[in-house]
Amino acid sequence: MTVLTLLLGAVAAYVVAGVVVALAFVTAGLAAVLPAGTPVTIGARILLVPGAVALWPVVLRRWRQSRGNR
Repeated sequence: MTVLTLLLGAVAAYVVAGVVVALAFVTAGLAAVLPAGTPVTIGARILLVPGAVALWPVVLRRWRQSRGNR
């Protein structure tokens, strides 16, 4: 295996994990992070997906912290 193959594999794994976390977050996690009763439209959820994919470790950490505070 070359270094490029390993690097591309790592990037692919990061993106796959990001997609999984982002989809779970925008469907179920927003209610946990936002104040109670805050409405979130479908358009807003769609706009949040790319950022959640890219920053999934931060999103996951914040989501887990918000669940522990309730």
